[in-house]
Amino acid sequence: MSEQVRQCSDAGCDKTSCENCSQANAAPDFSAPLHEMSTVKKVIGIVSGKGGVGKSVVTALLAAAMQKAGQKTAVLDADITGPSIPKAFGLHGKANATEIGLLPLQTASGIEIISTNLLLNNETDPVVWRGPIIAGTVKQFWSDVIWTDIDYMFIDMPPGTGDVPLTVFQSLPVDGIIIVTSPQELVSMIVGKAVKMASMMQIPILGLIENYSYFKCPDNGKEYQVFGPSHLQAAAADYGLEILARLPIDPALAAACDSGNIENYQTDTLNDVIDLLKNMAK
Repeated sequence: MSEQVRQCSDAGCDKTSCENCSQANAAPDFSAPLHEMSTVKKVIGIVSGKGGVGKSVVTALLAAAMQKAGQKTAVLDADITGPSIPKAFGLHGKANATEIGLLPLQTASGIEIISTNLLLNNETDPVVWRGPIIAGTVKQFWSDVIWTDIDYMFIDMPPGTGDVPLTVFQSLPVDGIIIVTSPQELVSMIVGKAVKMASMMQIPILGLIENYSYFKCPDNGKEYQVFGPSHLQAAAADYGLEILARLPIDPALAAACDSGNIENYQTDTLNDVIDLLKNMAK
């Protein structure tokens, strides 16, 4: 028992009704410790207020781009019941458990990955777990995995504002989040939910990435807004956020994900995001 608590008790304080007792009023600490053999410098969450906007693809692209830029990167796949990161990188093995911790798998370029799909006997097996178990798994991915000299860890979060995003924001030292959206009119709702949760949890928002922004026809070079005019500019203005990138609909990207070859996909649409992330370390 700390000296502060002993003093409160000696003074007759029951530590539940005393408004002046910092012990009674202190917020609970949900932080999860990093494994003693791990080093992670920056943690970036990739979030969205709804599903189906390509959040996992954006996570994979950012990790691959930062790795190419000379930064050691990792992906913690926090979408426990719908993991897709391993497939995008062509990983189908199982993570190795040792007496000292869990070892993530590495992609061809050296990106470290942990995901529930790397723990299952069969990667098509469903993960039928309740919320507390899922939240606990996310914390174990942080605390029990040995992450080796990571400059940037990207956390691929499930959509919405449920157990996992709450666990990540409360338990992991998130340096900032990137919100992924799509062009439809509901973008304001998507952004709004993520912005308000980040504000409640006091997590910095780095900016917005719009996925499925347009399709560039290979025959005539024209850009077509398949999902209609973008509402991103208005949403960004409403919440005072920066638009980091607009990603096109690209069949080549879909093919790279399906073949597990996303590391070799070439794009310059994320250059501004990469510069922003690299400047965080300065």
